Amino acid sequence: MQDAPSLPQDLSGCHALLSEQSAALVELQAAREKLSQENAELNLTIEKLLAGHRRERFDDPAQLKLDLRGDEAAAEGAADAAADAEATIEYTVRRRVKKKKPRDEKLPEHLPRYEVEAPAAEADKQCAEHGPREIVGYDVTETLEFERPKLRVRVTKYPKFACPQHPECGLASPERPNSLVEGNRYDTSVAAEIIVAKNGFHMPIYRQQDWFGGCGWMPQRSTLLNILSSAAYTLEPLYLHYADFVRQSPVVSTDETGVKLLLPQHLPAAIPGDPKSQRIHQVLSEALAEHKPHIKARMWAYRSLDSHPANVFDFTVSRHRDGPRDFLAHYQGTLLGDCYSGFDSIVLDSASRMVRAACHAHARRYVYEARPYHPQEASVLLARYRELYDIEDQVRGQSPEEVLAMRRQRSAPIWAAMRAWLDGDAARRVLPKSRLGEAIRYLNNQWDALSVFLTDGRVPFDNNLTEQLMKQVATGRKNWLFVGSVEAGYRAAILLTIVSTAHRHHLDVWLYVRDVLDRLLSGERDLASLRADRWGLAHPEAVRQHRVEEARYRADAKAGRRRSRRPVGPA
Repeated sequence: MQDAPSLPQDLSGCHALLSEQSAALVELQAAREKLSQENAELNLTIEKLLAGHRRERFDDPAQLKLDLRGDEAAAEGAADAAADAEATIEYTVRRRVKKKKPRDEKLPEHLPRYEVEAPAAEADKQCAEHGPREIVGYDVTETLEFERPKLRVRVTKYPKFACPQHPECGLASPERPNSLVEGNRYDTSVAAEIIVAKNGFHMPIYRQQDWFGGCGWMPQRSTLLNILSSAAYTLEPLYLHYADFVRQSPVVSTDETGVKLLLPQHLPAAIPGDPKSQRIHQVLSEALAEHKPHIKARMWAYRSLDSHPANVFDFTVSRHRDGPRDFLAHYQGTLLGDCYSGFDSIVLDSASRMVRAACHAHARRYVYEARPYHPQEASVLLARYRELYDIEDQVRGQSPEEVLAMRRQRSAPIWAAMRAWLDGDAARRVLPKSRLGEAIRYLNNQWDALSVFLTDGRVPFDNNLTEQLMKQVATGRKNWLFVGSVEAGYRAAILLTIVSTAHRHHLDVWLYVRDVLDRLLSGERDLASLRADRWGLAHPEAVRQHRVEEARYRADAKAGRRRSRRPVGPA
């Protein structure tokens, strides 16, 4: 018989453990109900197979007869199997059923409105006995309308001035402005629409071709790609500024995901002294030698966590540490990420310039996945994590000094109790190669990095916000499927950075991209004023207030759910 795991001795820990075990009990009962249903279906299938279709099976004299219904041993075995299937442990769990709120069908307040008066029939206006009727009020209904986007051509006339009697003076004409495409054939509004459609709404170029065709203009795909490439080249200085800005943050979180990169017919040359080009040449040459049609490249995301945040993407041809090492070459601060071994090497090579912090969501996930196999032991660790997350929820929005003080006062004892459990007999009894053994090994290996949150109030407890950025790449990857070249991957990183950062600040992305393109083409060199945080302050009309309210509502709802599960009374 397995000994019971060591239990928490404090009141809050006991409450958290009971809540965690109650949740585990609900899941266990649901799993048992599912297994019971599957057993019932299997028993029904067995009965059908044993019964068979006697007439069809015995019509052929040459057919071997297999009728188990008359066999007493087979009947007893089937009865025993049915009894075992029904022998399940029953639990009674009370579930809180929340009342559904009525749906709000009211149309958004920020949409423009205009009024029309419904036409009335003459019979409604005239009374047969008293003559004309007066309007005493209105019943008002609101109907949402959609107007298809419109395209138009701007014809710009450049006057030419000359001296009629003195042709030697030549002609004078206004200077042509810089444009994305030679001849100023396509406005920045077209480029902004292509960029936002591809990187904001994940619409590949071939679909945009049909979309523009529905508006009256059927462009070639190469035309749309040329506009996209020119816009990325124009936005590159702002992208580099965003990268420098993120590297100035005291805490940078990072994550990555894979993208399919098609192999080129000709290898790009390796530039002497350029490690990045040499790495690209090496990876592509090895893939071509193996006759691979494509490789799994990587899109990295770096997220600053200060008061003026930004999201920066970087494209690499592999998951080698060269990518984050080059991006963080001169960074000084804390790097928050998963357990990727390359981060340890980068921090060691930084000569104490960097500190590595680990994500507690990863550690908790390992424990959670082991709960079906070790429910008692896993519940102890999950209960501790529930306490820690409740504390983080209470200090959210406070200053780093207040966060650090609260963590040292309340989180440190819980973290110490978790360390004591990992060093105790209950953890030593767990098999090393079991699911819970892997979770314990992860906690032990990453313990120093996981403990950084107790020394710096600016370090988030987990890396979930940065991991969510990978959805932007993953959703796009399901649509555009692959990256055609290394240059295309770099352009995608530029455009994702601009669009994602604007979206992070709840801006109208199209207005932001178009204005930034116009200002860069006009020679704007104050890149700091083009950042999404500053641009939003200068253009409050472009801030989508409904998105701000929606984010606030989600945060309040999440905090309310966590607040409702805390024990009543002093912690």
